[in-house]
Amino acid sequence: MPENAVALEPGIYELTDEEYFGPELASTTLSSTGARELLKPGGPARFRHAIDNGTLEVKREFDLGHAVHTLVLGAGPEPVVVIGTGKDPESWRTDADKAKVAALRADGKVPLRAADMVAAYAMADAVKVHPLAAKLLRDGKPERTLIWRDPATGVMCRAKADWLRKDGIVDLKTCESAAPDALSKAAHNYGYAIQAPFYLRGLRSESWRFMSPYGPVEPFFVHIAVEKTPPYLVHVNQLTERAMAWGERQVSQALEIFRDCTAAGEWPGYPTDEITDIDLPAWVRTEEF
Repeated sequence: MPENAVALEPGIYELTDEEYFGPELASTTLSSTGARELLKPGGPARFRHAIDNGTLEVKREFDLGHAVHTLVLGAGPEPVVVIGTGKDPESWRTDADKAKVAALRADGKVPLRAADMVAAYAMADAVKVHPLAAKLLRDGKPERTLIWRDPATGVMCRAKADWLRKDGIVDLKTCESAAPDALSKAAHNYGYAIQAPFYLRGLRSESWRFMSPYGPVEPFFVHIAVEKTPPYLVHVNQLTERAMAWGERQVSQALEIFRDCTAAGEWPGYPTDEITDIDLPAWVRTEEF
């Protein structure tokens, strides 16, 4: 199969975002984003809706991150500065501005305000001069898609690694704060603790490609976090064994949900045949009751 073809068989591929998020793969494989959605209350129904109505989200808040990815990794959508034609050159208020932004997105590019482009280059430079981050990005390939079949459930899975090395995966994250406590919250709130073990399952399925002279290499998954504001601090981090074990359990549960819903042809939301009791949050004091 050509390297740029839509991958339906297990392997490692170089796919565009349109191919990776497109309906052919989205309807036949499970991603870590999909796994996170399936685990939410009512998640299967929302997951199926996203598959049936398109899964490629385009949000302005993602633009800066996409630009930094391209500048650091050397692959991805091209960032393009759009100068506003109204009173504020940093604002896209006129119809002409909106049309230009829409045309760039349709062409697979990332429209940025001038200030955001300056920040994107500064963030990318901070990553490139960081000793450990630069070392991690020295060997490997950017934006590689892993396709594999989960042996326990038979579910086909997909993951797009920011930077694929022979000994692991490097994931680049932009963030407000790269402090340990902030990253800990992000690992839970944004599903990084599910993403990491999910991706490593894909990499382990290709273990024959990553043999050292002494046998198979146990792969790693690390994040390079770079802050969005000056001085654009960089922090390389990885999840603890405890966090990874929790994520592994979540991944297994999501795979079982996907398998069962696919087999039954049913993607449930909230209960339809019973009334659910709703209590106050656990932190509310209710002793007087």
